[in-house]
Amino acid sequence: MTPFRDPAVKAKFDAYPKHARPKLLALRELLFQTAAATAGVGEIEETLKWGEPAYVTKNKSGSTVRMDWKQKAPDHYALYFHCQTDLVETFRTLFPDDFAFDGNRALIFAIDDPIPKDAVAMCLARALTHHLKAQLDGNQRRKN
Repeated sequence: MTPFRDPAVKAKFDAYPKHARPKLLALRELLFQTAAATAGVGEIEETLKWGEPAYVTKNKSGSTVRMDWKQKAPDHYALYFHCQTDLVETFRTLFPDDFAFDGNRALIFAIDDPIPKDAVAMCLARALTHHLKAQLDGNQRRKN
């Protein structure tokens, strides 16, 4: 498991209920593994944003990814993405049956279901390189 660098983030994970904590820890580890295996991502900063664990690329290659479990939906947890991007819409197109979606901001997971690791890793890689892809697209348009 990737060690926690921020005591506030560790405290947040420690505070999750026993039925949700293993899923969120697995999702966190998948994020770090995906970041390490994805070209251009670089180092990930782990922090709290809006009281939720948040993951930011230090080199600004990607969009912030957050995760959380909420008391109001105790049998679910989620991965959150910046709502003003097309990330969740893209995920909905690529993986219509792999996730439940919350508008244009989140992938929702049932606590009792296995994490669809391959699909989630692809979503994470896309989010963590979102700005790189936008730069490449812009450069391509200028060349044409």
